[in-house]
Amino acid sequence: MVEPAGRRGLGRGLSALLDEGVVAETVLRDSPPPDNAPPVAGQEIPIELIRRNPDQPRRHFGETELEELADSIRQRGILSPILVRPAPGAPGEYQIVAGERRWRAAQRANLHTVPVIVRALDDVEVAEISIIENVQRADLNPLEEALGYKTLIDQFHHTQDAVAKVVGKSRPHVANALRLLALPEAVRDHLVGGRLSAGHARAIAGAPDPTSLAQTIVKEGLSVRQAEDLARRSVDKQIKPRKRVSKAPGRKDSDTHALEQDLADILGLVVNIIDRNGAGEVRISYMTLEQLDDICRRLSSSADV
Repeated sequence: MVEPAGRRGLGRGLSALLDEGVVAETVLRDSPPPDNAPPVAGQEIPIELIRRNPDQPRRHFGETELEELADSIRQRGILSPILVRPAPGAPGEYQIVAGERRWRAAQRANLHTVPVIVRALDDVEVAEISIIENVQRADLNPLEEALGYKTLIDQFHHTQDAVAKVVGKSRPHVANALRLLALPEAVRDHLVGGRLSAGHARAIAGAPDPTSLAQTIVKEGLSVRQAEDLARRSVDKQIKPRKRVSKAPGRKDSDTHALEQDLADILGLVVNIIDRNGAGEVRISYMTLEQLDDICRRLSSSADV
């Protein structure tokens, strides 16, 4: 019979699921199931009975890597079973939870059957495991990863903290990934094409014109640090005209400028001090949530002293 997964199995991680499949496969060799019994963990089933998951977060499969995997499968077979569940609304068929790349390569290798682990998983568990597997193996491009997180939040009502715990990432990592979805289409295309990294994209996400900045980064081959400097300069240009039309008092004295520079050197961020006859504001401009978290951590550490 198909073994229910339960939250305990998911909590132990994907590797635990695969290990259980290896144990079950050993048992099957010693005592094969009856002819009409449904497949269980570790059994080989006809490849035509397996369907892809339409909500799989990974959308892009490189032709070169698929062909290389197919060559490996022709020589050695599939070394790691594919994780599946009974296909919803299709009795006798199975839906892929983890391992679509292996399934695609197996078809190219002309395999008739593939080893599987069958688990009774609900939609939430399927979404979580699909994302976990791809994130752990770095199979997703940054946008696919962000869309996977968004699915858990929108469809299954996860908080960002809950998503972070599921995938083993920090909350700022999840929040920054989600910010990539708000980038202009041209910038997202650079991400998918590998011309920009997630670090580049995060650096320019809050800038006034991320599309032109992305073009400059790609054209000049800038590093992430250089991209951050480029974005910071673009923000500075946007801030300066606003200061001219404000009703703030006259020019800053040299002491104020020096204090701004000292704070900027310490924080590594743009600092703007606005003084109004002894009262005013200190403004710190940050470009990423990591920078904001760093500011909060410094302030919290100072308060604890």
